[in-house]
Amino acid sequence: MLRKVSLTGIIFFLSFSCLSNVGAQSDLHSYSTKEDVPSTRQELEIVPVQESPASYWEKSSSFIPPGRERLAVETLAFSGREESTDNFYMEFLLRDRSTDEFDFDIPIVINARVEQFIECFQTSARERFVTWLGRSQKYIPLMKNLFKVHGLPEDLVYIAFIESGFDPYAYSRSRASGPWQFISWTGKRYGLKVNWWVDERRDPEKSTLAAAKYLKDLHERFECWYLAAAGYNAGEYKIINAMKRYRTGDFWKLAEYRYLKRETKNYVPQMIAAALIAKDPERYGFTDIEYQEPLRYEKVRVPELTGLFLVAKACETSVEEIKNLNPEFQRGVTPPNEDAYEIKIPFGKKDFFLKNFEALQPLEKFQFKTHFVRTGETLSGIARHYRVDLEPFLELNDLKRTSRISKGMTLLIPLSKDERIKPLVMAKKKNGKVQKDTPKKRNLSL
Repeated sequence: MLRKVSLTGIIFFLSFSCLSNVGAQSDLHSYSTKEDVPSTRQELEIVPVQESPASYWEKSSSFIPPGRERLAVETLAFSGREESTDNFYMEFLLRDRSTDEFDFDIPIVINARVEQFIECFQTSARERFVTWLGRSQKYIPLMKNLFKVHGLPEDLVYIAFIESGFDPYAYSRSRASGPWQFISWTGKRYGLKVNWWVDERRDPEKSTLAAAKYLKDLHERFECWYLAAAGYNAGEYKIINAMKRYRTGDFWKLAEYRYLKRETKNYVPQMIAAALIAKDPERYGFTDIEYQEPLRYEKVRVPELTGLFLVAKACETSVEEIKNLNPEFQRGVTPPNEDAYEIKIPFGKKDFFLKNFEALQPLEKFQFKTHFVRTGETLSGIARHYRVDLEPFLELNDLKRTSRISKGMTLLIPLSKDERIKPLVMAKKKNGKVQKDTPKKRNLSL
């Protein structure tokens, strides 16, 4: 009898010991990719990130920034997974004790992968990250406001942080462009114009509105902001297929398998790490950041083919300032067939513009002709041929003296106000609209 009691006691003790360790195995990992919406994270691709087996992810961290308290939310996962035996994970939401309010409006998970990217941003990628931080404050207030108006979490702006470092001119090998790194097809799908005259993917306001619509659609499909972010990176169908294949709607679980690319697996941890640092940079060792002033502007409407130089002159400011506010223009001129194109001007300059523009427009109406580059031609040679100054010619075509040109490129030649335009590519219709006669082959890579 005593022997039976002893055996029962030993079994009970061993069982209790096993059960007490269940909660210690948190399943927290990271990932993310964008196939039909490529990104321009070449800069982050240098981060020394190696694929790890599932056991690596089991070593999740309990790191919590100083002054925060941790709130744990257990979530059951599907059983019978191929690469892990964990049956739950814990999400840690950060709360500021002093205000008793959440600092973030998206879930924040702290794990080994997030900490790895925090360390990367603090060390090997520090110089770039400082640049991105300085640029971020120029655009974050505008973007957060647009997201708020459209009912989206404001902290989703940090997707743009890892997509482009808030650079309107960012361009990827996959031909994704702008702060939100839309490819042409997806940009047009969400209302962005992409043509020879303008690329609205580079417009911070218009591209943010397009990103808001896209992210909202993704969230309605997945009901999870992590999956929405992953879908933004990899394409929604890639995530749908992954969910079907592994029978889970948990982003961190999907990241354990090989189906998603490494870029996608790293995407959400990068976003979380960037958000944590950007919201409290001094806590992570980023001090003396030279932040750019928040973007402020007014809008006016101008006729078709209005040159940016004319807008600048009417505003009594520089062409460079007008270009910085309107990065979507590819030819230094508003597009044809749009009689009232909306253009941004410096805040507080609207009165100057309205007073000066009407007087300047008839005298300095933008006029140009087009030139198709032939073999052996140079920029200075073309300028001499048309008897135009080189600098305005380069400025109009967004080129530098050192820029290379090739056969088939189309260049705009600025004409003096008293010279008549010879219709090469542009010809007036009977109704007064401008029609573009596009050649069969044209290299637009400036």
